[in-house]
Amino acid sequence: MVRPAVRRDVVRHLRGAYAIGERRACHVTGFHRSSQRCCSRQDPQTELRVRLRDLAASRVRYGYRRLHVLLRREGWPVNAKRVYRLYSEEGLTIRSKVPRRKRAWRYRVGRPGATAPNEIWAMDFVADQLFDGRPIRILAVLDAHTREALSIVPRGRFRAFDVVQELDRLARGRGRPKTLKVDDVLYREAMGDVGQWAHLNGVEIDFSRSGKPTDNAHIEAFNSRLRAECLNASWSCRWPMHGSGWTAGDASTTRSGRMGHCGT
Repeated sequence: MVRPAVRRDVVRHLRGAYAIGERRACHVTGFHRSSQRCCSRQDPQTELRVRLRDLAASRVRYGYRRLHVLLRREGWPVNAKRVYRLYSEEGLTIRSKVPRRKRAWRYRVGRPGATAPNEIWAMDFVADQLFDGRPIRILAVLDAHTREALSIVPRGRFRAFDVVQELDRLARGRGRPKTLKVDDVLYREAMGDVGQWAHLNGVEIDFSRSGKPTDNAHIEAFNSRLRAECLNASWSCRWPMHGSGWTAGDASTTRSGRMGHCGT
């Protein structure tokens, strides 16, 4: 059986040798005119694609520009734009940027919990606003073992000196803790003074990782209850009154479920 490509060559030969039309030549050979005019759908760049893949496999760090130079040296009549198109379609693009190494955190295992009262303090800020829209911040300090709220101090704004002063007051009344858990945001705001206070008093600062509230879960849970039971339940016009009635009684009963009961 004669292949269609060969029969097309026969039709072209008859037309050239005997000066007849396409209709007559197809009738003589028994070949349909639609088949005679059919164009191949095969990619004309197949050989070029194969050669491009071979070059890219043997020179893995070559981009399309250097591969284009190699193809031109071999005699391929192709420009850089076509090489780039085929290069992209074949998925040969190399990664130009080295993947950034993941940051190795200081703690790779679970952190030890508090085994005795006054061993670990957790500290954080809670933001809110007064009735007239003025912002207010509340400094909360929690004992990680007993879950007792050691301090709830509301102010319009906190300076680093104010934070250190409150820590000094607690240390004089209760003694210094071994570890102070703080958020990295809080530490950046009062970095110098709090760090100096911790160094002079022999207190280790335990930083929470960015985006990891579970690293300081006790204070985060306390902040949520403080907001739900106090801040969202009342309005205040003056910041010294904000939360003052709550700290007198409810702070001592706001313990986690670990102690067998919750705050009321």
